[in-house]
Amino acid sequence: MRYETLKYQVTDSILILTLNRPDHLNAFNLTMAEELVSAFNKASKDATVRCIVVTGSGKAFCAGMDLSKPGNVFGLDESLKPNLTDVQDLKNAPANLLDTGGKVSLAIYNCNKPVIAAINGAAIGVGATMTLAMDIRFASEKAKFGFVFAKIGITTEACSSWFLPRVVGISKALEWTMTGDIFDAKEALEGGLVRTITAPEDLVATAMDLARKIANNTSAVSVAMNRKMLYRNSALSSPEEAHKLESLSMFYTSIQDGKEGVASFLEKRPANLNQNVPEEILPFEPWK
Repeated sequence: MRYETLKYQVTDSILILTLNRPDHLNAFNLTMAEELVSAFNKASKDATVRCIVVTGSGKAFCAGMDLSKPGNVFGLDESLKPNLTDVQDLKNAPANLLDTGGKVSLAIYNCNKPVIAAINGAAIGVGATMTLAMDIRFASEKAKFGFVFAKIGITTEACSSWFLPRVVGISKALEWTMTGDIFDAKEALEGGLVRTITAPEDLVATAMDLARKIANNTSAVSVAMNRKMLYRNSALSSPEEAHKLESLSMFYTSIQDGKEGVASFLEKRPANLNQNVPEEILPFEPWK
């Protein structure tokens, strides 16, 4: 598939996914939303992709929603009068009713591959919230962040009311969303939003180093299942519920890549962990 708003490049089992509207500071529009969902779904199903790094072209990561479109810039049908019943079945809900940023975040959440953000510049509005569904965030010294929704009269989106408190805690999430302030990479680091700040020229290389560490030294099935279980099990009602799923995952991994992992440890050699995702994802997996 040819992308209008993205660059999609796979190198050494790592997909570098680049937001590519540099003349518009990579502002998010409906085409970008559709293409991001497509790209994450494609990578999730591609056994040759082990990890995904997301960054932006030019000066910005993503400066937020492109507000220049006439009419409802979010692509929503203003003739509707929806309620909770209308959004219970997400697969069949009207496309022009659902938040497009949320579709992207859910595509990331449901992805079988780890996702690392390399935030090179402004990440404002949906440019910030889309990164919350990514697993690890690196920031350039030039990065800026802003959950600016209250300043323009709308609410948080892209599933950020679920992700942001989990990433930074409820108090910091409330502060950032209630003030709508734009803040720098240092505050993002202190607040727990990003893992590391780098010089601009080192940003993607730093993210790629971590991506290679995951891609070259781990079991694809183990990583996919750990990612899914940590997100989903942490929201379960009790540790007993997590114990049920972990018991099944331990059973199936122990008789597949786990056997090779144990043998390699005993034989003091590198492990040959060659199960593929999604082809060999565990048969009990409850999140399909």
